[in-house]
Amino acid sequence: MQSDPLQFGLKQSTIEQITHVLQQYAEIERTIIYGSRAKGNYRPGSDIDLTLMGQGLTHGHLLQIEQQLDDLLLPYLFDLSIFSHIENPDMIAHIDRVGLLFYERTTNTQPA
Repeated sequence: MQSDPLQFGLKQSTIEQITHVLQQYAEIERTIIYGSRAKGNYRPGSDIDLTLMGQGLTHGHLLQIEQQLDDLLLPYLFDLSIFSHIENPDMIAHIDRVGLLFYERTTNTQPA
């Protein structure tokens, strides 16, 4: 059995497409991937669980980002959230425990 060279079970081009969407929002400081893709027990059709971190993120931003990700026509469902808006302590603990950095804004990263 070959080891999976893909990060989070995703092609590099898929990661780049998602990252391009995230880079368009100055409010996003970091994005954490969690769930099966972070734990490594994903399946080919597993969804992509992402939580956004940053100052000033709103439900409106979330809806815009969800639409842009949907427009990419990728063969995945996205479960997108704003970390500071999560109220379920078990979900927060899960993200803290298994979450991995998916995207981080750098000083060189400018919104497109």
